[in-house]
Amino acid sequence: MHYYLQEAPFSRFLFANTKVSWFWLIVRVYVGYEWLIAGIAKYTNPLWNGSDAGGALAGFVNNALTKTGGAHPDVQGWYAAFLKTAVLPHANLWSHVVTYGEILVGAALIVGLFTGIAAFFGLFMNLNFLLAGAVSVNPILFVLSLLLVLAWRIAGYIGLDRFALKLLGTPWQGGTAFKKSQN
Repeated sequence: MHYYLQEAPFSRFLFANTKVSWFWLIVRVYVGYEWLIAGIAKYTNPLWNGSDAGGALAGFVNNALTKTGGAHPDVQGWYAAFLKTAVLPHANLWSHVVTYGEILVGAALIVGLFTGIAAFFGLFMNLNFLLAGAVSVNPILFVLSLLLVLAWRIAGYIGLDRFALKLLGTPWQGGTAFKKSQN
């Protein structure tokens, strides 16, 4: 016997009712704008995306590595090991990944295309910045991105998701592009 828990009315209203999509439009565009301007700033900076690409990221990582000491370090040892072994030796590659990732997440959120996926990757980048000891606006963007992930069904409703989800569908229900035509 299976028992399904009912979704709370407020939760259903906030995360599934298209009447609230205007609210998610504001949140989505704000978060997208923040990612897009950050990505464009990196794109135009040669230390992120040019002849010296990786320089700014290496400086960021080295600064994070200085925050690993003390009883309550800002950067945990396991994350510092990741930064030392996976990021720092490949700072040029990661510099481009961060730059283009920020631009793609920002653009997708602004136009409302694959909103849940874009918000997830934005959340993941914010998490990595937080784990590296960079607070700034990251906690706010992290929480807003988490809410956008939860509201994925309607967060892009005033946007391209309204059409893309009908056309492509979801993993559990194909869209019109995948329905067999009946002759």
